[in-house]
Amino acid sequence: MRMQKIALTDAPAWIAAKAGPGGRVYVAGCTGQPTALFDAFRAAPDHAAGLIFHGIWIPGVNLLDWAGLHPQARGEATFASPDWQESAAAGRLRIVPETYTASFHRLAHASADVAVALTAPPDANGDCSLGVAVDFTPAAWGRARHRMLLINPQMPAPADGIRLRLDQADAVADVDQKLLTVPPVTLDSAFAAIAAHIRALLRDGDTLQFGLGKVQLAMLATLSGLRDIRLHAGMVSDPLLPLLSQDVLADMPGAVTAGVALGSAALYAAVASDPRLCFRPVGYTHDIRTLAAIPRLVAINSVIEVDLFGQANSEFIGDRAVSGGGGLLDFLRGARISPGGLPVLALVSTARGGSLSRIVPRLTTPAVTIPRCDVGLVVTEQGVADLRGLDEDARAMALISIADPMHRDSLSRAWKQMRHQ
Repeated sequence: MRMQKIALTDAPAWIAAKAGPGGRVYVAGCTGQPTALFDAFRAAPDHAAGLIFHGIWIPGVNLLDWAGLHPQARGEATFASPDWQESAAAGRLRIVPETYTASFHRLAHASADVAVALTAPPDANGDCSLGVAVDFTPAAWGRARHRMLLINPQMPAPADGIRLRLDQADAVADVDQKLLTVPPVTLDSAFAAIAAHIRALLRDGDTLQFGLGKVQLAMLATLSGLRDIRLHAGMVSDPLLPLLSQDVLADMPGAVTAGVALGSAALYAAVASDPRLCFRPVGYTHDIRTLAAIPRLVAINSVIEVDLFGQANSEFIGDRAVSGGGGLLDFLRGARISPGGLPVLALVSTARGGSLSRIVPRLTTPAVTIPRCDVGLVVTEQGVADLRGLDEDARAMALISIADPMHRDSLSRAWKQMRHQ
């Protein structure tokens, strides 16, 4: 098929015609989110009727509700989010709970009718870089019946990244949209204490993985003094910037491997020009074979609560779904079998001004995100509980020891009661 050059305003009509009624349209999340395309659909919402938009959209980052473009549009995501709650409540948004590796393989084996990719302008060879957002798009692109490139001059082109062939696209439209940025976050003292506890576990030559959130921000600020550190993560953010000019990171290509960068314009410029950075899709970054082959992989991720059996929840506040499992299990399992690796879960010990313990007797959420057999080390501002090799009672005692002191007695009583039921 001969490639068409179309105006962005005509992109919704082209997608609707190629996808057909009930057609599936892949649109990327994170910094690959095509906000300009969303605006074009919002200006011509009838073209969204009957379409099923799907992608791996991140709560709190990707705020656009694709299923909300039209009453007859539908959506499919792996995370729940308050930003898409209206469509979810109306039955227009389908949530598929699965790990990142499962999502990648699903996209790679179930073809989309249309896949949309936001890229940098083509180079001299006709290759278009996916820039700082390569996570899932290669999987969807490879199986799509029809493909559209959105060429964005504001997307940087890292030297070591993933590129799509311009001549593989059925349609190309020019856009000029700013990449998503996230504002600076103020951290309270609890996160500094958590970071200090984890820092004491780290060694020169470790490879670190951080999940998105405040723990990542706190941890990256504590790495001064370490040497030959590598980062292998789904995402990197602004706290990486100071490390690029320090002696912390290994001085070699691939010292930092990520699927996505999410932060400021300064971050995007830096990661595009630093030869130590490489960007790889989820099929590589999260694959258990990749992770198991990395010596001393320390995976550090956040959860909402942990119970005394060692089970963890990262998806629900009460009965309300607010997120998803994402890459949590992928990295925890990879770090556990990495030679010398450490699987770490981190959380502040209380919520609601200290009145609510986040170490709880038993999870009461609709689902468990992380089974107890996958939980290794749990860290709060109160200390570290290493659950590896412990029996049920020892696990419970270790977790009670890192709960806030004002909640330890009630947790101990609850555990005794559960053990004697």
